Amino acid sequence: MAGRRSATARDQDRFEAETAGFRRELLAHCYRMSGSAHDAEDLVQETYLRAWRSYAGFEGRSSVRSWLYAIATNVCLTALEPRRNRVLPSGLAGPHDGPDRPPVPAAPGEVSWLEPVPDHWVADPAATVVARESLRLALVVSLQQLPARQRAMLILRDVLAFTAPETARILGTTTAAVKSGLQRARARLAELEPSPEDLLEPADQRARALLEGYVAAFERSDAVLLERVLRADATLEATPFRQWYSGRVRCLHLLDTYVLGKPGDWRMSATTANGQPAAAVYHRDTGGVLRAHGIVVLTPTATGISRVVEFHDPALVGTFGFPGRLAA
Repeated sequence: MAGRRSATARDQDRFEAETAGFRRELLAHCYRMSGSAHDAEDLVQETYLRAWRSYAGFEGRSSVRSWLYAIATNVCLTALEPRRNRVLPSGLAGPHDGPDRPPVPAAPGEVSWLEPVPDHWVADPAATVVARESLRLALVVSLQQLPARQRAMLILRDVLAFTAPETARILGTTTAAVKSGLQRARARLAELEPSPEDLLEPADQRARALLEGYVAAFERSDAVLLERVLRADATLEATPFRQWYSGRVRCLHLLDTYVLGKPGDWRMSATTANGQPAAAVYHRDTGGVLRAHGIVVLTPTATGISRVVEFHDPALVGTFGFPGRLAA
């Protein structure tokens, strides 16, 4: 009995040594598939559980990486089958062009909202620009509009660089089916993706300056400073609100009228999400306490911020490693 336990312990040590190094990239894969950081965590946990259960029969018939991606992809496909695609407000309708009023939230559970993902969860410091770009919000949003199997084909081939035969083995299909599905996925993605922009990397000094300007504008309740960092064609959207806004003038009017409040109402802490500059957002409650409010993600370009997406979900602040409240 002791010998059997020892063999099991050795197997587990070997399993962990062979698989632990793939956890971060598998988390990124499950996030691209699901559009949710929290779901991605659960999907990776299930992937490792299934991998351990089948480890004795693995026998090295493929690489460990390919084997894990096969399990993870099929875990994702099973989990996504009964679920609605995750979206942002801009995926529901055109920009708001109605009466001047505060945006209206969707009813709880009415819409499945996309979530941001912390860079430190999924991005290796040495990750290539291509790997970071594959996590940007605009692409992840577009990926959610593809049928799940086409989404998997495109991610496996175009992001992770598996060959067509490898992708077919992972998905349990034929190479011809992969090539056909990939062609349709690429064509659909080309229709969905917005016009390409020359985005700044989060570490770029210009991107940092734009984030600092945006944060300062909110913390000082300064619409003039906000105007300096937004592009003329900037867009603004926030979950769980259905309406979104296009054009700096409309964005500024909404923020100045309904959001900015007075100096000190907002506090923000810089971070990065989806390969983009971001901030954890806190709002002062009626008792004067700065409480977690959500995560804002910016799209920085050489001519200013082109897109602001705020996720009004206090739980995300903890996901990004920040406290639920700040000291006065």
